[in-house]
Amino acid sequence: MDHIEKLTRYTANVVDEIVKSGVIDVVISPGSRSTPLALTFTEHPDIKEWVIVDERSAAFFAMGIAKQLDRPVALVCTSGTAAANYFPAIVEAYYSRVPLIVLTADRPHELRDVGAPQAIEQLKLYGDYPKWFHEMALPEATPNMLSYARNKAARAVYMANEGNPGPVHLNFPFREPLTPDFSLENIWENPDATDEMQTVNTFMDGEKRLSEQQIEQLVQKLADGKKGLIVCGPQTDKRFAQVITELALKWRLPVLADPLSQVRAGSHEKDHVIEAYDAFLRNKTIREQLEPDYIIRFGAMPVSKAYLFYVKEHAHVKQYIVEGSSGYREPAGNRTEFIFADPVMLCRAIQATSSINEVELSWLNRWQEMNQISKKHLLSGKESQVTEGEAVRGLCEVIPDQSTLYVGNSMAIRDVDTFFMTTPKQVQVLANRGANGIDGVVSSGVGAAATGRTVTLLIGDLSFFHDMNGLLAAKHYKLNITILLVNNNGGGIFSFLPQSNDKRHFEALFGTPVDIEFKKAIEMYGGEYMQAMTEDHLKELLAASYLHEGLSVIEIKTDRTENVTWHREKWNAIEKEILQDWDG
Repeated sequence: MDHIEKLTRYTANVVDEIVKSGVIDVVISPGSRSTPLALTFTEHPDIKEWVIVDERSAAFFAMGIAKQLDRPVALVCTSGTAAANYFPAIVEAYYSRVPLIVLTADRPHELRDVGAPQAIEQLKLYGDYPKWFHEMALPEATPNMLSYARNKAARAVYMANEGNPGPVHLNFPFREPLTPDFSLENIWENPDATDEMQTVNTFMDGEKRLSEQQIEQLVQKLADGKKGLIVCGPQTDKRFAQVITELALKWRLPVLADPLSQVRAGSHEKDHVIEAYDAFLRNKTIREQLEPDYIIRFGAMPVSKAYLFYVKEHAHVKQYIVEGSSGYREPAGNRTEFIFADPVMLCRAIQATSSINEVELSWLNRWQEMNQISKKHLLSGKESQVTEGEAVRGLCEVIPDQSTLYVGNSMAIRDVDTFFMTTPKQVQVLANRGANGIDGVVSSGVGAAATGRTVTLLIGDLSFFHDMNGLLAAKHYKLNITILLVNNNGGGIFSFLPQSNDKRHFEALFGTPVDIEFKKAIEMYGGEYMQAMTEDHLKELLAASYLHEGLSVIEIKTDRTENVTWHREKWNAIEKEILQDWDG
């Protein structure tokens, strides 16, 4: 058997097993050394290939697909710095628990560390961020080696999904020539293997759950608390909203719901959902008056910094954090009891107990009253020129049912936290909140749109500029996506931070205006550009964009200083009315 046949059968068995393990999308960045993988994936009849030239964009694009579909996506690139450009997305995938199968091509061992072109150290290239790394053997086509290839492929997909999902990395050394021969018969099989060798490893995984005794112990621990608090941070389980709101209704508890918790939108009951807590927890007096007896948090830490202050100031309060598999996501450093169990099953088990928590109804009522006061101020008034908060407010009013809102970091996610109120619409809210970076957000949003879902991407001008390459996929594949571009000509979030007091260096180091006319760049990528002047105008343009095929970008231009003033006026009005009510 010659080299080409060995290469073809080996690579085909890897690819076929990845597909059989449930992967249906692969994102390929062109290159020479990755030819065997790229061609074989493209040749396979049961996988959809996406070709993205820029590796950094490709990795974030893959992550957008994986987030939207909640299943692993494969990534393929050539050797050298091409593989290094995957690193930011792999870091994000690790922290945000997104399954990626990273397949990097490499020089064979004899061409490493000898000055060969495009040869860098790729073993453990991504450090400890992949859940599992394996250096694949050089291609061979013996029955044992084809069985080995399938086993490693199956294990890679399993490891990406197991426990907390995340990235895995397989590194493939390939010798030249690199072009497979697809005229060979039975390349998707191990033709000479025995029946036992055809069978690769299979995996059966169960959910983590507490025993009945542990459930009773947990309920007893909470029984004395009359002022409990449920907190829902970022998470993506579509079953969660229904069970957590049912539990809150039974126990008469307020639910602080982060916009990424998937609890603010949907058909479930929302009377106990508190979505405006970030606005009123900014006041220290209010935080002091709202001391709970215990806190149960599901999901990651909420976006709200005001909530972080609230938790830190009540460090003595009993806190329980529920993780579906494992993890230690407690940045406040408070004393915490971690509960490692499937959140949905845990809520159902708690509801099934005969115990009903005795609570102070005034506790829930107080949270609900403050929430209504906050919403009244946040949703009132219209400026002559649309503000950043009004942009989010208008977007949430017209965003289609059964759609996805993908949110950029910095001010974008914070305005969604403030202005995205409860809605009966089925709107999934996604963001790259693992490492909270601004890189790759356009690509991730476009990747989510590649699944066929109606997607609106809310993003600031610096994040947009940082990843304009991501628009190429929308142009190339004619993807439908609406982008709401909030342009305050710089890093708007820094205007809310103490750095803004340094007038000498603020603009150069933090404000960082780019002074770009984005209209020209959008048209270069075949997009339709519009600029909105008022909130009503924005809603009209957004509604029209959802009927337009392809890329639509609606820009609003704001002033960073005026934006800070507008937000603070809203917060001050909320605090004033709440504190007056208490004094009365």
